[in-house]
Amino acid sequence: MKALSLLALVVIIVADASSPAAAQALPTEYRVGLLSTGSEATDRSAFSTELIEGFARRGLIVGQNLVVEGQAAQGQLDRLPQLVQKLAASRVGVIVTLGYPAALAAKEHTTLPVVVVRAGDPVADGLVANFAHPGGHVTGLSEGAAELSTKRLTLLKEAVPKVRRVAMLWNAEDLGMSLRYKAADAEARRLGLRVDSYGVGAPDDFETTFVAMMRHPPDAILMVTDALTNLKRKQVIDFAAQHKLPAIYEYDFLVREGGLMSYGPELGEMFDRAAGLAVRILRGADPAELPLETPSRFVLAINLATAGKIGVKFPPSLLARADGVIE
Repeated sequence: MKALSLLALVVIIVADASSPAAAQALPTEYRVGLLSTGSEATDRSAFSTELIEGFARRGLIVGQNLVVEGQAAQGQLDRLPQLVQKLAASRVGVIVTLGYPAALAAKEHTTLPVVVVRAGDPVADGLVANFAHPGGHVTGLSEGAAELSTKRLTLLKEAVPKVRRVAMLWNAEDLGMSLRYKAADAEARRLGLRVDSYGVGAPDDFETTFVAMMRHPPDAILMVTDALTNLKRKQVIDFAAQHKLPAIYEYDFLVREGGLMSYGPELGEMFDRAAGLAVRILRGADPAELPLETPSRFVLAINLATAGKIGVKFPPSLLARADGVIE
C-alpha cells in the first residue's frame, strides 16, 4: 500500500455517473488519501491503522473496495494548498484532515466536504459556524483542547507540587495551538503557576528554543502536540530527560516513547469516529448538518521508568487513577 500521511485523510469516490443506473448504485471502490502537515504515516503507524480499521468496521476494506493514498507537507505549511489541490484533482469525495493547518487549507482551497480531527476547537478556531449545525462543508471532532490544556497543568501540579514555572512548547504558526496556550496561561495563574511561552515555527527552531529555555530554567514542560512538535518529539523527550524536567504531553504514545506523563483523548476512538463521519458523507450525508462530535474516552498515562530517572515520585492517588502505567 502506498505510504499514508500522518495528519490528514482524504476519501475519494471513483464511480461512473454517466448512466442513471450507475448514479443510483454504490461505488465499487472508495479511494482514501491522507494529508499530513508533518511526516508520512506508514501502514504500520497507529494513526493509519486505527483509521483503516474504522473504515473496515463500516464495510470499506483495503484491497476490496478501499484504496488509501497519502500526501505529507513535511512541516512546510505553505505546501498544504498545493497538496489539497492535488487531492481535489484526484476526484476527492471527502477530505478528513488531521490538525488545524490542514483543516484550514482544506476549508479555504476546496469546497469539498471536510472532516477535521485534532484541529483543537473547530468553533473557536473559526472552522465551523457552531457545534450542532456546522454549516458550510466542514464537520468533524472537537477535542475541547483548551480545557484539556488546563487539565494537564492541574495533573502536572498534582504530580510535582513544587512546580512553579512551566515552559509551554507549542507551534506558534497554528491558531489551534495558540488557543491552547491562552487557556493554559489563564489556568496557570489560578494554580499559582507561571507559564513561559516557547512558540516554534519550523523544525530548525527547537535547538534555539532549548537554549532560550535554559536561560531561565523551568520546573516542568508542557508540550502541545501538533505535526511540528510531533516531528521533533524525540528531541523534546531527550531534552526533558537530560535536564531532569518533568514533562506532560497530550497523548499516551509519547509516554510509551519515554515521556513522563500524558493526558488526552484516546487516539483510536478519534480515528474510528472520523472514519464513521467520512463514511456517512460518502453515503450521502451533508456535512453542514452533521454535528461536531467529542471524544468520550480520555487516557492518563504515566512512565515510572522515566520518573525514576528524573527523581519524580508520583502520589499513590494519581497512580491509582492512571489508565496506563509503564514500569
